[in-house]
Amino acid sequence: MGTSRRRFLGWSALVAGLAFSPDVLGGRPPAVPTPAQSAGVFGLGVASGDPLPDGIVLWTRLSRNPFAPGGGMEPRPVRVDWEVAADESMTRIVRRGTVHATPEWGHSVHVDVRGLAPAADHFYRFRALGEISTVGRTRTAPAPSAHVDTLTLAVATCQNWADGYYQAYADLAAHAPDVVLHLGDYIYEKPIPAQGGARTTAALPLSSTREAVDLDDYRERYALYKSDPDLQLAHAMAPFVITFDDHEVDNNWAAAVPEDDTPPVPFALRRARALRAWWENSPVRVTARPNGTVVRAHRRLGFGDLVDLTLLDTRSHRSDQANGDNDTGQNQHTADPSRTILGAEQERWLLDGFASSRHRWDVLAQQVPMADLARTVGSTRAVSMDGWSGYEASRARILDGATDRGVRNLVSLAGDIHRSVVADLRTSYTDDSAVRGVELAATSITSGGDGEDSDDGDRRLKEASPHVRFGNSQRGYLLNRIHSDRWEAEFRVTPSVRSPRGTLHRRALITIPDSTAEVDVV
Repeated sequence: MGTSRRRFLGWSALVAGLAFSPDVLGGRPPAVPTPAQSAGVFGLGVASGDPLPDGIVLWTRLSRNPFAPGGGMEPRPVRVDWEVAADESMTRIVRRGTVHATPEWGHSVHVDVRGLAPAADHFYRFRALGEISTVGRTRTAPAPSAHVDTLTLAVATCQNWADGYYQAYADLAAHAPDVVLHLGDYIYEKPIPAQGGARTTAALPLSSTREAVDLDDYRERYALYKSDPDLQLAHAMAPFVITFDDHEVDNNWAAAVPEDDTPPVPFALRRARALRAWWENSPVRVTARPNGTVVRAHRRLGFGDLVDLTLLDTRSHRSDQANGDNDTGQNQHTADPSRTILGAEQERWLLDGFASSRHRWDVLAQQVPMADLARTVGSTRAVSMDGWSGYEASRARILDGATDRGVRNLVSLAGDIHRSVVADLRTSYTDDSAVRGVELAATSITSGGDGEDSDDGDRRLKEASPHVRFGNSQRGYLLNRIHSDRWEAEFRVTPSVRSPRGTLHRRALITIPDSTAEVDVV
């Protein structure tokens, strides 16, 4: 899989032409939007997601004024035409159709296109209200029986808009990955400083100065984030596989339990609104559309014989965090076998998937780290209660279950912690339990602001966690090149996110050989 350098350069030129030429493809495509004004009905961009061998989800959301209630749209359905082509110039159309964007779902569009060729680049666009969108590139997955030599998978997470610019997405788009995995914290519900934080000259919706609680609050927060041109470019370059973490709803929420003492009914209403806005603004299938607070976000995607990607939901079904959700030592509460981070149904589904997988690499994509990332506090070996460290029995059931079912190569991809970390996966970190796999935790796109190559947290982590093989505290993303005989993980970082035109570089290249949980760090 992958796009050739020559093909990518041609597509880059097309993107540039669409962004700045007024009469391309028989219509007037929108300019790159800014927070201060709408850029036509397609000002929030286009996206694709959840690739199958024969299908892909196409997404857009219509708006006249993204920062107004209802996106500035009239409260009526709008006809939207879509088409998919085999070429960048949209001359060889392979699928087309019509849907209606309704005010009930924020005038969002989710088209589940089927009948496409596997392991192939496709290009798509939308038309509505006399306007035409920019063209997006997407890519289908290989056929289940196909032998796949290489897959390029980028991992992004934690993109607090106020903490800096999305230069990582411009770098990601330049690498034209086969698929992008977004592990959550796509938006942040907390108030944005009136001056825009690191983006001091930005105009903001009025709702951004308060914590998001209502549906319009969340919709406008997504509109603000999606107005970023680098994020739009990344979405237009590759299909995303997206889940949510805590900040799409409320910091460190756990199923029906909020961060604070909000009563159950008001929090249920808030969670339903937040999940509704997440679905409206994500290129995911209708099967992931929430019914109130009930959502099925966990899903499985295969890429030939190479990768089985299992996307977990570690928020919606978990037990409340132990020990007051404070970083502390593990005890009888974290070891309690009745507590779970996945819920019983999802846990069974995951283990059943291990039993039926025949792929070279089994990948757990999840919001929070599975490994213990410990640090010493006084005489205490302290860990976060929000990750799997606070759910020890749940972790042991999954890791032992993977081994019992003959999983060959287990890799966990995680986010949330705003730093790059490579660590062993073990059932226990206080004895000599066997290594079950490798975890690659991706740093944040911007969250936390400018970082250091190694800050105090990184140093304390390495001192207390001998199973940590690599750590870095700068912003960026993770670029994986997965081969049949090895996994190569490139941590790409930047010294600063305070400029929209910063550059990224390779900080480390991690190699995991086939059939071994050992890692090589360069």
